Amino acid sequence: MQFDLLIKGGEVVDPGGNQRGKLDVAIRRNRIAAVDQNIPAESARRVVDATGQYVTPGLVDLHTHVYHSATCWGIRADPVAARSGVTTWLDVGSSGAYNFPGFREFIVKPATARIYALLNISSIGLTASTWELSNLNYLDVDLCTKLIDHNRDLILGVKVRIDRNTTSGTGIAGLERGRQAAELCGLPLMAHIGYGPPTLDEVLTLLRPGDILTHCFTGGTMRIIGDDGALLEIAKRAWDSGVIMDIGHGAGSFSFATAASLIDAGYRPDVISSDIHQFSVHGPLFDLPTCLSKFLALGMSLEQVIAASTIRPAEVMGMQNEIGTLKVGALADVALWELEEGDFTLYDVHMTPRQGRQLLHNTLTLIDGRELAHASDDPPMPWIAITEQQQALIEQGHTPEHMVRQAKTGTGCTC
Repeated sequence: MQFDLLIKGGEVVDPGGNQRGKLDVAIRRNRIAAVDQNIPAESARRVVDATGQYVTPGLVDLHTHVYHSATCWGIRADPVAARSGVTTWLDVGSSGAYNFPGFREFIVKPATARIYALLNISSIGLTASTWELSNLNYLDVDLCTKLIDHNRDLILGVKVRIDRNTTSGTGIAGLERGRQAAELCGLPLMAHIGYGPPTLDEVLTLLRPGDILTHCFTGGTMRIIGDDGALLEIAKRAWDSGVIMDIGHGAGSFSFATAASLIDAGYRPDVISSDIHQFSVHGPLFDLPTCLSKFLALGMSLEQVIAASTIRPAEVMGMQNEIGTLKVGALADVALWELEEGDFTLYDVHMTPRQGRQLLHNTLTLIDGRELAHASDDPPMPWIAITEQQQALIEQGHTPEHMVRQAKTGTGCTC
């Protein structure tokens, strides 16, 4: 036997490896060992039949919150990974300097999913729902850089949420200090935008090539389009300079109107990420595949949405030779998909509907060549109340599971 596992008969979509077509994927130990046509079944100890399915690298989610049981926002990564094809999770700012050691010990170590982090400039991280920048004493640049230097295997940059709630009157100080910490450590800065103050101009002025503007397709007052729907000049300059435009759908940060204006004008996001957390996992986000399906509905191709959720975020993380690709030698993180055809209504965070014809449905997730076992999601935390809108989505059958079931059974999906 030459291989441990062979995925046979699927349609490979691997933008990072420039591989597309009817190809078999062979795994030895925890690495991709071969990608080729007609690899003999007898060459592997185990064969997975992927006929009629798409085979992609495991998804790389550049914006997540997985510090569960210790922060307001965190979910548990592994159950969602097993049903969504997300094999690498970047937790962005859930932990600050004071609670990062707990993140390493109790979240990263026990998880099967690959988990990395951006450290919050606020030393308390996202323990509460917001206000982490309102006390300037928590914005300790020296402590932030010290924690990063002691944890460079896991911490890949600095995160700052910058909007009217998180700042609570402290203006742009949080982002300025985040900028200092990022430069001292030689790492990128991720800035969250939404509703000002401060202004978008103040934020973009502090971003450098390689930094990340998350929630880039927000409908909030800090959006990157004008009232006419055109990309603002300051945003265009930042984008052209190399600032990474990341979706970060979340519970309040993705607008179909903003997205349609930009995509129709030829501006596709660099990265499509979920911003999955306690408030968004129950809809209308649900998970990253549902988010990707929204961009299929907006006119992006399957290859484009897979690139924006695999190789591009892997490049942003500096890990493009290890994850986000099926190139020989890369880690054996693989996802299998059915692309369901039907009539699906998808929603942005404002509950604005958009009709889609395709829905990505994950059927198998492998990390290091090992299949992730399915498990139930944790119940919502005590401070989470399912909103009327979320309850309506559930009751009316707008969850991904229900839409897939209707598409498969042909029961007349009106979702």
